[in-house]
Amino acid sequence: MYRYDHYDHLIVRERIAQYRDQVARRLNNELTEEEFLPLRLQNGLYMQRHAYMLRIAVPYGLLSSRQVRMFAHIARKYDRGYGHFTTRQNIQFNWIELEHTPDILTDLASVEMHAIQTSGNCIRNITTDEFAGVAADELIDPRPFAEILRQWSTFHPEFLALPRKFKIAINGAVEDRAAIAVHDIGLTMVRNEAGEVGFKYMAGGGLGRTPILGSVIRDFLPWQHILTYTEAVMRVYNQFGRRDNKYKARIKILLKALGVEEFTRLVEAEWADLKDGPETLTQEEFDRVAKWFQPQAYAQLEDGDVLALHSDNRAFANWVNRNVKPHKVPGYASVLLSLKKTGVPPGDATAEQMDFVADLADRYSFGQVRVTHEQNLVLADVEQSKLFELWQQVKAKGLATPNIGLLTDIIACPGGDYCSLANAKSIPIAAAIAERFDNLDFQHDIGDIELNISGCINACGHHHVGNIGVLGVDKDGSEWYQVSIGGAQGNESSIGKIIGPSFTATQMPEVVGRLLEVYVRDRIEGERFIDTVNRIGVAPFKEYVYASPIKGGQLVGEDEYA
Repeated sequence: MYRYDHYDHLIVRERIAQYRDQVARRLNNELTEEEFLPLRLQNGLYMQRHAYMLRIAVPYGLLSSRQVRMFAHIARKYDRGYGHFTTRQNIQFNWIELEHTPDILTDLASVEMHAIQTSGNCIRNITTDEFAGVAADELIDPRPFAEILRQWSTFHPEFLALPRKFKIAINGAVEDRAAIAVHDIGLTMVRNEAGEVGFKYMAGGGLGRTPILGSVIRDFLPWQHILTYTEAVMRVYNQFGRRDNKYKARIKILLKALGVEEFTRLVEAEWADLKDGPETLTQEEFDRVAKWFQPQAYAQLEDGDVLALHSDNRAFANWVNRNVKPHKVPGYASVLLSLKKTGVPPGDATAEQMDFVADLADRYSFGQVRVTHEQNLVLADVEQSKLFELWQQVKAKGLATPNIGLLTDIIACPGGDYCSLANAKSIPIAAAIAERFDNLDFQHDIGDIELNISGCINACGHHHVGNIGVLGVDKDGSEWYQVSIGGAQGNESSIGKIIGPSFTATQMPEVVGRLLEVYVRDRIEGERFIDTVNRIGVAPFKEYVYASPIKGGQLVGEDEYA
């Protein structure tokens, strides 16, 4: 993984010193909260319902065991003993006191981490596939390019005051596990007919108030031009993006208003002045960064039948089938540690668990941990022969729930329990649904299904692309929940369709149950929930859900939120 150089260390140290002075002036009332707000946001510090929340950058979701132990330290010393892993592959701490934040940033700097550009109208954390570099279906490792984009975008003077926040994702595998279609820029690594490496370039994706899937603006961009072309896109957005209305300021609105052809024409015209300029990548520069992402010192092993050795252990078999993924190197596997145990908020990990995961990384996975945008953790390089002993250990710590990709592998934002923007709580809804369907036999029968929950229209829980999506809405000061179905991420991304009137919190488990009853009734053999929705449409689900009263409250009129 990438290590800071002299310039990285210097930039972070100077930023902390600057921020420490800003905090001191705020505490002495030399700065008003209004004056301090943009300064703290530039360092990832938000004011939430009860306390400050600090969001720490985890570039492309990759962590060393030392960094994970630092998270545990921060959780114990400065928070309430836990942290929350997010859909941006970052981590948040929700109970931070302002006077401690400079010390937290100093502690983070000691393990080459920071919170820069985790907030504000700038280019945010670059994300990618959590199995980058090891995935069995990978074509090209995207991590060097993610790091190059990170270095280019950090403190880029031209793009620190964009019309709105900006997110970039890169995928290098056959299967898109980075959700590129719902990013401002989505990049897919490809080879052309001559075998040259480049990118299929998408722009204008995003969720929030106006969910839109990105559009392809270039089928093949040679890798040497990734910075110059991205700069051209950013310049067009910076110049023409709306600044009069933050709800219409994202690049997706600009691209939709201009049309794909006109937007692409503007980008190509801007690029004409940048192409082959000083930001064109050279092989030497690529090699400088790529050296940090060389393959691990793998042993010479052969693939084995792990389950055959433990054929009488059904629990282990369930875990292997759901939480263990193929690896490109024979004899190895990637293991997902589930942060979705029933009764625990999705994405939360205690300080004890984080220390434990760091120890596991050192023992089993070359000292590295990955964060997924589904809010789980990954040990990417585990010898297959050690899977059983690893399973026994993670099971004891509550990290072995065999539900990856199943109904209770719920994606959820912190919602109204913490976030001041939320219209409704997310965590209690996730808990109620998980408890209602906390039966692994049932979940395995239902099969792959994605259930995503957001507490407000900002869609931090990615509800638009959940096979079942739940959105918290406000109705006369009460919390209600709007349900959509048919959303999907990955190679066949789609935006879900609202089924009708909203529901109360207590109705939500029954609503999900009714949706699943239609699926079980109408599915054909081998068909996933999303396939059934695509085949029969929304109408049969809507008809059955609303066919009889649901306990827990009355329905809001359909015209309110449809």
